[in-house]
Amino acid sequence: MNEYVLRKAHIADVKAIHKLLLANAQKNLLLPRSLSQLYARLRDFFVVSRGEDGPVVGCCALSLCWEDLGEIRSLAIAEQDQSCGLGAQLVAVCLDEARQLGLPRVFTLTYVVDFFERLGFRVVDKNTLPQKVWTDCMNCPNFPECDETAMILALE
Repeated sequence: MNEYVLRKAHIADVKAIHKLLLANAQKNLLLPRSLSQLYARLRDFFVVSRGEDGPVVGCCALSLCWEDLGEIRSLAIAEQDQSCGLGAQLVAVCLDEARQLGLPRVFTLTYVVDFFERLGFRVVDKNTLPQKVWTDCMNCPNFPECDETAMILALE
């Protein structure tokens, strides 16, 4: 059985994160991110690796949007490591960080509604989110016909 290690991302993880996100973007599960975007947002990311020195097999980021809103984004798990609960662990550590920062709520845009519902998120109308949220949408091949579902979670 693999021993997984969950931690904040390091600079050496950027190429592995990029590869994970690209593989999931090719399946239309999320937006691709450039290496420059990942370096600029590296402090947002948590990763899961196989062992202390093993390969990165999962990632997720908490992005700050406004004083009262954060976004869970770029959640990706390597195919062979899915169904081990790694996605839920990554989202949980991002939610813990959001609470520590004092954010009252977080949202996500997703194609995997049932996963986020199990974590307590609820579906909301995209129009209830501030316009600032949509800046990444300009790079999406589906813009302006977004087919992702907006979901939100109030933090206690």
